Amino acid sequence: MKKVLTLTVMALAVFTSCKKEATTTEPIQITPSPPKEAEIVEPSGDQCYESTANNSRIELSFNVNSHQEVNGKLKYEISGKDKNDGIINGNMVGDTLIAEYVFMSEGASTMRQVVFLQRDGNLIEGYGDVVQANDKVVFKDRKKLKFNPQNTLVKVDCKVE
Repeated sequence: MKKVLTLTVMALAVFTSCKKEATTTEPIQITPSPPKEAEIVEPSGDQCYESTANNSRIELSFNVNSHQEVNGKLKYEISGKDKNDGIINGNMVGDTLIAEYVFMSEGASTMRQVVFLQRDGNLIEGYGDVVQANDKVVFKDRKKLKFNPQNTLVKVDCKVE
């Protein structure tokens, strides 16, 4: 019993003498990162594109504002078809212009969706199945559009009007 009591006292003495030494190190300094600057998208100004293939002419001119909203003019003079001349309103979504094209053809106002893909500084018009909904002609599924390089509009200097 004396041995157990002696061992217990010695163990307590060892534990109490091994006090943890208080550290007096300086607190860690945390420097906040500077706030990230908001990405400012500058308006890209007037842009003009043209295609003159197969005795046909397509002219597109538009402006993109800081919210990536697009407005402009689009004209089709397709050989053997009626001339279409109207306005576009839409948005740039990444490298794709998606817009509504409102034009006069055969004395009637019509609205149809147009999609152009930017590639190498030019625009390629997209084609695909369409449906009519709410007096508008829209693409059935924009993910299935075809962009044929033969339908490329080349960037040109804008004409002063």
